[in-house]
Amino acid sequence: MIYSTATVPVNPKGEPVLTRVQAWEGLVLKARDARLFLPPGLCTRCEVVEESATHFVREATIGGTELREIITLEPGSKVTFFQATGPREGAIVNELFEDEAGALQLRFYCYLGLRGKEPGGPEERAEQAQFDSDEGYRAALLSTLRRTRELLAQGHA
Repeated sequence: MIYSTATVPVNPKGEPVLTRVQAWEGLVLKARDARLFLPPGLCTRCEVVEESATHFVREATIGGTELREIITLEPGSKVTFFQATGPREGAIVNELFEDEAGALQLRFYCYLGLRGKEPGGPEERAEQAQFDSDEGYRAALLSTLRRTRELLAQGHA
C-alpha cells in the first residue's frame, strides 16, 4: 500500500494572494482538464465522459497511460480522484483547509496500490519513493497553485 501526503501554503510570502474560491476553482479546473496543469505533452487527452450531481468521470492519457477516474467534489474543500482503471487503484485527495493560524493550506494525500503488482513489492516501493521525493506531489501542489495564478491572470479561471 502506498500512502503519501504533502501540505503547502496556498499563499506563501511574495506570491499574489489566492482566495479560497480561486484556489477551489483551480482544483476543479485541474480535475476537469489536467492538460492545463501538467507539463506540455504529458497529458495528451483529458475529457469528462459522464457527469452527475455527485461526481463526474474523467478519461485521460497521462504519460502514455490510459486512466479512468471517478472524481467527487466537496465544494470549496475537497477533490477526490478514485482510480477506476489504470496502473493504480485507490484514492488521491486534494484538500483546502485553514491551519491553526487561519492560513489557507492545500493538502494532498493518497492511499494507493498498484494493480497486478505485489503489495509492498519493489514497484510499490519505487512509487512511494517518487511520491515522497522533491519532485513528487509537493512539487505538484506548488505547480497547481502557480498555474492557477497564471490562468487567473489570463482570465481563464
